[in-house]
Parts: sequence; C-alpha cells; structure tokens
Amino acid sequence: MKLIIQIPCLNEREHLALTLAALPRQIPGITAIEVLVIDDGSTDGTAERAEELGVHHILRFARHRGLAAAYAAGVDACIRLGADLIVNTDADNQYPGAEIPRLCAPILAGRADIVIGDRRTDTIAHFSPLKRCLQRWGSSVVRRASGTAVTDATSGLRALSRRAAASLFVHNRFTYTLETIIQAGDAGLVLEDLPIVTNPTTRPSRLFRSVSTYVRRSVIVILRAHATYWPLQTFGALALLLLLLGLLLGARFVYFYIDRYPYESGHTESLLVGVGAVVLAFLIALMALLGDLIAANRRISEEVLTRLRLADGEHADALRARGLPVAVAGVRRTAAATWRPNEPGADERAP
Repeated sequence: MKLIIQIPCLNEREHLALTLAALPRQIPGITAIEVLVIDDGSTDGTAERAEELGVHHILRFARHRGLAAAYAAGVDACIRLGADLIVNTDADNQYPGAEIPRLCAPILAGRADIVIGDRRTDTIAHFSPLKRCLQRWGSSVVRRASGTAVTDATSGLRALSRRAAASLFVHNRFTYTLETIIQAGDAGLVLEDLPIVTNPTTRPSRLFRSVSTYVRRSVIVILRAHATYWPLQTFGALALLLLLLGLLLGARFVYFYIDRYPYESGHTESLLVGVGAVVLAFLIALMALLGDLIAANRRISEEVLTRLRLADGEHADALRARGLPVAVAGVRRTAAATWRPNEPGADERAP
C-alpha cells in the first residue's frame, strides 16, 4: 500500500521545512510513503528548497495557475505514480502532520472513500465571527447540494483512495474543495469527517483578497457544480417557479376579467407578464432536458477517464513490482529514498 502526500505550493520556501518535518515517516498499513510538491509558479525557489528538504517528486508550473489546477495536476500525477492512497495538505503547516495516520485509517479499513479533516471552525481563534458564520453557512449549502454530511467543506486536509481520486475532476479555476464534494455526492462515494486540531496560522490566506470575494466566487462554484451534475433538478426547479408565476398572473387576469365583464377588462399587464413567464418556463424546461442529456454524456466520458486513470495506476504498480522506475511527464523524481516503515532507523517523524 503506497501513500503519496501532495502539497500544492506558491512561494512557500519559508514554511516548507516545518510542514515536511511534521509528516509521518510510517503509518500502520502503509508500506511506502512519498511526498509530491506541486510548485504553482513560485518565484522564491520553492521547488529547489523542496528538493533540498528531501521530497520525492516535484511538479512545477512555469506560471501561476491557481490552487484548483495545482490540486488536480497533483492528484493526476499521484495516480500515475502508483499511489493507492493520496493525502492533500497545505504547505503553510496549517494542518498537523500527526493527523495524517488518523486521516488514512478509515480508507485503510474500507469504510470510506474520502476522509476530510474537520477543523471545527467555530473553535479557531483567528477566525472572525463573520468568517465562522460564513463557514457554517457555506458548508450547509454544500451539504444540501451534494447530499453528503460534510461539516467542513473548505478543509484542504483530505485523504482519497485511488478509485475516489480517479473519479473526481475539477472544472473551475478557483478551488477544488467545494466542487469535488458535490462530485463525490453525485458519484455515490462514501465521505467521512475527522475532527482535527489546526496549528496556529503562519500567514494570511492567498486564495482570496477579501471575504466578499471568496463568498462570491464560492457561490458561483457551488451553483455551477450543482447545475453541471444535476441539471434537470436545477433548471427544472427554475422552470417550475416561472410556470407557477405565469399561471398565477394569468389566473389573476381571468378573475378580474370575469368579475368586471363587460365594463372593463383591466390588468392586461398581468396577462402579458404571465404569458412571458410561461414561455420562459417552457424554454428553461427544454434547457433542463438538454442539460440532462449532456450530463449523461459527461458521465460516460468521466467513466472512460476514470478507467484510464486506474489503468495508469495499475501500470505503475506493475513497473514497481518489477523494480522499474515509474516516470510521469512533467514530474521530476529527486534522489530522496522512499520512506519505508521496515527500513532500519525508520521513525514516526523526520528529525
């Protein structure tokens, strides 16, 4: 059982050493542990520092592409490198490395496909009351949109089985956290929460400039993901609301027309708006049907991509079993030796 811990980085040279030192060197049920650093166009020498600190793989972007792209590229690389289990964590040491064995346990036991670290945001001291409220509200929206019971939807500390990682795809450029949960709910994957304790903050978040920007972009991600995976329900509900509005306005016109006939008709505005609402409801209903057909084709395409990813992982397993190196385009293998629990001198943590 091979675990790869992936760490997306953007100018994290100063914090990377502390993060790597806290990672576990051995975990019950894991025979090999490697670390992949995704350098998202850093300008401070993060990739070079990562190699000095002994990471095993480095994937570097020539320019900054964003957290979602870094996460997706890292997961794809981990599968191609033969990871049976993938853990994603942040480079700023927000998440304690000591939590990783607990994070992997439900997947190793076979009772979960994805495990997400619940930061219990109400207890985080540096979160303002507004941010805590928005975190609770956002997670509740994601729970309703995904049909899951995730309590901390924006947590970046998460573990995925190979099959779960192969079946999730990130389509937005902002964040992977929300969309992948909605996808997991659609795919029927089993998600489990794990309460964790976070480390003190070392720097402000680089994902967004203000809370309002984060809320706006997160709402767009949630709505887009819900419309992508449940188009019939999303557009059907909107069409139904417009149809009810149109029928209500039409009934209002008919009522007053009959009540005042033949003296005056009146309320023709209700008739015009009602007819417009019914026509618009019909058009949106057609969009819902077309969206559902497109979603069916998307599911087929994603199933094909999932099988290709799993085949890549099986190919890496075969090469590893024969003692051959596993090469992945764009990923550089360093000289660091894989962490193996049975090696003499192996310890729980780095010195």
